[in-house]
Amino acid sequence: MKLFALTILGFLCFAQTSANPWLKTEIVEPAALVPELSKSKPPIVISVAFPVLYRNKHIVHALDAGAASKPEGIAALKALVAATPKNSDIVIYCGCCPIEKCPNIRPAYKAMKEMGLAHVRVLNIPTNMSADWHSHGYPSEPGTAAIHAAP
Repeated sequence: MKLFALTILGFLCFAQTSANPWLKTEIVEPAALVPELSKSKPPIVISVAFPVLYRNKHIVHALDAGAASKPEGIAALKALVAATPKNSDIVIYCGCCPIEKCPNIRPAYKAMKEMGLAHVRVLNIPTNMSADWHSHGYPSEPGTAAIHAAP
């Protein structure tokens, strides 16, 4: 069942191609995000990936909004950040597949910008979370797919 789900996720990812709605200055590289996570005021990090990916392993202290390619994922993301100050530093990521093909990252970014959030950045995941984050030993933790509230 898990293999089937991952196969479907892979198909969805590779079937997508879209122009990037973000500026080049709104991209953050994984190695650049790592030291930000240990600052006294780290960015709010939000996973917009499929819940199975978040449950397996995610960026330490990341919040889960669910898959932003689905209406319920966008609704959960909006609820998650509804009380967040508009000038908050936010980093969103998916990592289900290469960022160019990702079905979740663009809808999440657009929704957050439409809400007036001014400092939304996108974590650049050229391959997937395993290759671009976890394999480097960057801060990660296992977790549940429960949706958390943003600070």
